[in-house]
Amino acid sequence: MKKADLLITDAKELLTLQGNQEPRKTSEEMNNLSIINDGAIAIKDGLIAAVGTTGKILEGYRAKEIIPAKNKVVMPGFIDPHTHPVFYHTREKEFEMRILGKSYVEISQSGGGIRSSIASVRSASEDELYELAKKRVSKMICQGTTTLEAKSGYGLSTESEIKMLNVIKRLNETLPIDIVSTFMGAHEFPNEYQDNKEEYIRILKEEMMPAVREKDLAEFCDIFTEDHVYSIEQSRGILLRAKELGLKVRMHVDEIKPLGGAELAAEVGAVSAEHLGAASDQGIKALQEKGVVAVLLPGTIFSLGMKKYARARDMMKAGVAVALATDYNPGSCNCDSMQFIITLATLNMKMTVAEAITASTINAAHSLQRGDTLGSIEPGKKADILIMDMPSYRFLPYHFGSNNVETVIKEGKVIADQK
Repeated sequence: MKKADLLITDAKELLTLQGNQEPRKTSEEMNNLSIINDGAIAIKDGLIAAVGTTGKILEGYRAKEIIPAKNKVVMPGFIDPHTHPVFYHTREKEFEMRILGKSYVEISQSGGGIRSSIASVRSASEDELYELAKKRVSKMICQGTTTLEAKSGYGLSTESEIKMLNVIKRLNETLPIDIVSTFMGAHEFPNEYQDNKEEYIRILKEEMMPAVREKDLAEFCDIFTEDHVYSIEQSRGILLRAKELGLKVRMHVDEIKPLGGAELAAEVGAVSAEHLGAASDQGIKALQEKGVVAVLLPGTIFSLGMKKYARARDMMKAGVAVALATDYNPGSCNCDSMQFIITLATLNMKMTVAEAITASTINAAHSLQRGDTLGSIEPGKKADILIMDMPSYRFLPYHFGSNNVETVIKEGKVIADQK
């Protein structure tokens, strides 16, 4: 009889997603959740030691702590690979402006949008930003997020971007989940460089990114490639400089117009291309050929009141690995629930429930280059697990507007218990 630290037993459905080590998941593969009925998990030293039926696990393991999950669903923790949780003020007035007919681009070009968040972030202290972000991320944890990616991008000066990245580092060190840091100094052009954009790009390349690398504050570099922000040529130069400095690349692309951002993501070897609401057929083909993960953000389309969602079905059919994320931010999508994102993905992108769960776990892990340690329940991986108070996995998007998560476990320890 082997010793474990924790056993989870009697799960009505244990969604293991086993066998999903390769990053490319087509539609057919994404429907396989590798479910064990009456399933159980043995956890030792923060890792999954064994997975099987309850009878099999109880025959081979004993532990001081046992959590019964009778009539419940057990699954991997949600991985949210696209968020902006570090900001000072919210922008609910812009939400109302959109209701009254203003577009996202119109609001941005009139001084709202990303630029409207810059002044308050620059003037706020690191401690103020940390306390606000800590509260936001804590809510995400209670809703089942066990790993998230967090971007800078509301400072747009070397000092303020470093401040934001310091906050993200502190969040990772003090909160009980993994937080992956992304530098996004190319989120917009700040007001003082609207008439001298090339000078700001020089600062990005020669001052900001080297400072970020010197302090080891980010793993990834991201950029907003869109008609009203960074052009294809500007983006190419910035991203190649980031790679030269040793940063991995992610991209906001083709959110509103088919600018060719997906094609550029493939060209520069980006790990992920994100948004993709207007990606072309050629762009989708390029993502597939280069193995770039498509991170789709249906919450943003929903919040902006747009009608055209990313073509998830076409992407999956083409062999692109599709992931989902909240895009939690102060302006275009103030949503902190991966559960609601799954609902939107099924209703508005016509993903099956299984596909949406796969996109929120193992594929999201691959979009952060962590598919070998996260995203599925199998021996050797981190024990990042959710116990869901629901009768089947199909209940997840069906019961929306409420939290289905009962217990959140990170590396074998209960970090949220909502019984």
